[in-house]
Amino acid sequence: MNMHEQALSAFLGLPQRDARQMPALTLAYIGDTVYDLYVRTYLMHTLDGNAHALHLAAAKLVSAAGQAAAFRRIEPLLTEEEAGVFRRGRNAHSGTVPKNAQVSDYRIATGLEALIGYLYWTGADARAAELMQLAVEGAEHHGI
Repeated sequence: MNMHEQALSAFLGLPQRDARQMPALTLAYIGDTVYDLYVRTYLMHTLDGNAHALHLAAAKLVSAAGQAAAFRRIEPLLTEEEAGVFRRGRNAHSGTVPKNAQVSDYRIATGLEALIGYLYWTGADARAAELMQLAVEGAEHHGI
């Protein structure tokens, strides 16, 4: 058990679940929150603005289209294992798609969230931060 897993187990007082055995949508569930936290943290460091301006910027980055664009920027950098986790998430069917999202973007976003959730759950914080930095910083240059 790595340090991250130990901290989570101590915090929760429960045994750690194996991320490889968790359903992809469960990984996406936690990954959604982690992704949002990375985005908000990045914006707090890079934007001067009030809470409303930060919210508007974050909404673009965490939307299905924003996440799909972010994934395309980091896709060439993924390991085989990471790509496999992404595919599991992308191919998982949640049954609903937000009305303002393209189905393809939504599935890619779900795959990205599953990947970020997997990295978080396995304690690969440095790798998650590396990929998130590249994904979010690249958004500035692509108008998202």
